[in-house]
Amino acid sequence: MNNVKLAIIYYNMTGTNYQMVKWAEEAAKEAGAEVKVLKVDELAPEEVINANEAWKDFTESTKDVPVARSEDLIWADSIIFSVPTRFGNIASQMKQFFDLQSGVWAEGKLANKVVSAMSSAQNSHGGQETTVRTIYTTMMHWGAIIVPPGYTDDSVYVAGGNPYGTSVTTGRDGMVEDVEAAVRHQAKRTVEVTKWLKKGQE
Repeated sequence: MNNVKLAIIYYNMTGTNYQMVKWAEEAAKEAGAEVKVLKVDELAPEEVINANEAWKDFTESTKDVPVARSEDLIWADSIIFSVPTRFGNIASQMKQFFDLQSGVWAEGKLANKVVSAMSSAQNSHGGQETTVRTIYTTMMHWGAIIVPPGYTDDSVYVAGGNPYGTSVTTGRDGMVEDVEAAVRHQAKRTVEVTKWLKKGQE
């Protein structure tokens, strides 16, 4: 059986979601997946980014991360999205990425992808779960197979874990909660379910 091909697609300003993505990448590779880490296009003006030192530094440090394209979605068997919440919704950068997929969606090329999602916010009730569920609404339109972590591992019961998708509260100095175990479990579960589906198609 061919290895699972996993695309991990994120948007981030200062590094929280990117750290979650890197943990997911490590865990997915441990589970035997072939992984691409990809970012979505930035929409904010350069002068706005440069006025925020942390945003500017993070943008510079991740300048070599490839930008996600429709071809990456077609390539992938499964996808993990990671994005911060914006007023209880997804960041506009990720929304634009979704909106640009109408062509491949209309061709049926996004159906049956295994999908999971993660999020972050600046307080514990900042809309993380709503953000994850908003992503899943789009995935329903794609005909994707949504794989939430559920309560399938002890890590889901600790800080940052929830049954929809790992979410984290951030502070001035980064993550307030330790969500590494929850992220790793979610990534491995996504790969595992994808393997089951691929095996059934052989």
